[in-house]
Order: sequence, then structure tokens, then C-alpha cells
Amino acid sequence: MGRVAIIGVGQSAFVRGYPGSIKELAFEAFREAMDDAGLQRGDIQGSLICSAPEYDRQRSPAGVIAEYCGLNPQPTAYVESLCCSSTTGVRMAYGMITGGLHDCMMVLGFQKMSEITSAETQERMGRGADIQWESPFGTMMPAYYAMFARGFLHRYGASEEDLARIRVKAATYGQINEKAVYRKPVSLEQCMIADPVADPLKVFDCCANADGSSALILASEEKVRELGIEKPVWLMGLGSASAPVNLALRDEFSGFDVARQAASQAYGMAGVGPKDIDVAEVHDCFTIAEMMAYENLGFAEPGGGPELIRAKETYKDGSIPVNVDGGLLSKGHPIGATGGSQVRTIVLQLRGEAGAMQVKDPAVGLVHNVGGVGLYANVLVMGR
Repeated sequence: MGRVAIIGVGQSAFVRGYPGSIKELAFEAFREAMDDAGLQRGDIQGSLICSAPEYDRQRSPAGVIAEYCGLNPQPTAYVESLCCSSTTGVRMAYGMITGGLHDCMMVLGFQKMSEITSAETQERMGRGADIQWESPFGTMMPAYYAMFARGFLHRYGASEEDLARIRVKAATYGQINEKAVYRKPVSLEQCMIADPVADPLKVFDCCANADGSSALILASEEKVRELGIEKPVWLMGLGSASAPVNLALRDEFSGFDVARQAASQAYGMAGVGPKDIDVAEVHDCFTIAEMMAYENLGFAEPGGGPELIRAKETYKDGSIPVNVDGGLLSKGHPIGATGGSQVRTIVLQLRGEAGAMQVKDPAVGLVHNVGGVGLYANVLVMGR
């Protein structure tokens, strides 16, 4: 198989209430990615439109968005795997390109969550679990992740303050990310005295719903040469796994085995290990999710995650910078756009174009994107 590169990236600002339609929202990221790559619509041979259903009122959004972006008559399709929909789109586009179906594809993720109320949003998130055996009992995302937080803190003797330190880091970098929802500093004290959401998680331990879009353009190595792309970022390794949706079938509540499996596959395919990663984007929908990711990705041994954040090793100048764009905790979490936003950050880092968020001379980057409560996981390893 030939190599595949990401040659264009785009993202809308993530906001709490986008005033336009999903078509207009998606177009913002599409336009930025096309400008970034210097392409015309005719260069895009197919598109994958990625989101989680039921948060907006449009059925079959792929056709509507492809039409608005001027991508007819090229084929399009809708991709859904909850919060990691757009990285699943990357996997599918990679397969189509290496399989010879297309040599240049658009992966566009979006979510306009403000079309429904917060209560409706929580109910739909709950239905991401099994509607027969779990969601009828009122389970929602904060409660699920609180169970994992309790399990982690109990198993490893970590503290709620360790989780709060992750939120402080997110706010540190959210302030300098013009695309983020929240751009204010947050102190450790503010985190610790914030209102509880689902014990031990408090307000600042939780990300916010948001409206947003992201767009990625993938191309074959031959197409990269043909287009004369100066700074392609190569997809070196792709890993993906799933886990039982019913938590009664899980073996533990202090980590996600699905992320370990996906990471192992991605590292193996790329021929690298955790110590080779220069910068990472991990799925921090809650502070505990980032903490578990440190360990599931091999950046720390089991139980070693708290020490990484205490020593600020996951800050921009640390040994393994993580979420130096503010992560979901600062950017917000427009479900279908989130994975593409993570990929965009790593692409900019590897090109040396991340501005104030730039890590010093990174060569290899990683994206860790989780769907649901560890139901799906995608891990991508990229290199310049």
C-alpha cells in the first residue's frame, strides 16, 4: 500500500450557539481546509461527513452538506461512531485511498448541539448506551465517567486535586486558542470548590457541549507529488477497537482497554512506541479521561498518571505535551467535529504552524479519540 498524507486542515470556531445552519457551519471548516491545501472542488474525489445523529434535525446530512460545499456528483457517505466519528472517517478515507478507489478525499465532521436543549442532549447521550439494559435507568455521561474516576482514585490513591490539575492545564492553553469556547484562566482553588456534577467530578472536570466543524483532506503519495504539497503530514499508524457497551461486561473501572488496544495497533503499524511521541491530543471529555489516557497510551505506567500532571510533564515544555490547544475541556466538544479538530492540531504542530501553542520541533504526533464511555477508540500516529 502507498502512503497517505493529510494535506489540508480546517476548523470553525467552537461556540455555544451557532446562529446558522449545519450546512453553513460545515462550510466554515471546508473552506479553511480547501484554502489550506490550495485545492479546487474538482480535486476532491469523495467525501465522508461525520457526526453523531439526533443532535440536529437534519436526516442524512451527508447529501445536504456535500451539495452545499459543491461536492456533487462525487460520492459521499455518512459516518457515525459517537465522539470518534471523524477519526473513523479518517480510517475509512485511508482505506479507500490505499485501496485505489480515490486519491484525494474530504473528511468533514460537524455537530450543532444547540438545536436541542441541554436536557435533550443528555438524554440522547444516555441512549449511546444500551437502551434495554442501561439508559432506561437514567445513566448519563458525567455519571459514567464519575464511576471511572471513583475506580481510578480508589485503585491508585490519586486525589481529586490531581484531576483539577488537568483542568488548570487545559485553561492555560485554552486562553491562547482562538477556536476555543472557554478562553479564561482557571485556578486550582476554583476547580476544587466548584459545584459537584457527579461525585467526584465537579463543574470544571467536565467539558461543554458546543457547535463546530472540522475538515481534513487526505491524499495518496502520488497525488501529494502531483499537487506539489510542501508540508504533507503522513499517517504512519492507525489503530481502532471496540468494547462491550454494557459496563457489566467490563473488567475494570480505572482505564479503557479499548484505548490500549487501539494504541498498540497504531504503534505497531507506525513502528514507534510511546517514548517516540513528541506531542499528543487525547480525548479529555472529563479530566479523568485525560488521566486514564496517559496510562492507556503508555506515557505512564498504571498509577503513574497523577505524577505526570503534578510534575507538569504534559505541559508544552514537558516530556510529553498533551492537549496544548486546551483540549475538549477548553475547546468544547461538538461531537462529530472533535476528532478532526484533534487531528488538525497535530498537523499544525508537525508543520511548525501552531503559533503560541507550538511545541519545540515535533516529528511524531498522536491523536487519541474515544467514543462513548470507552465503547470505541481510534488512535492515529502521524509524522512529518
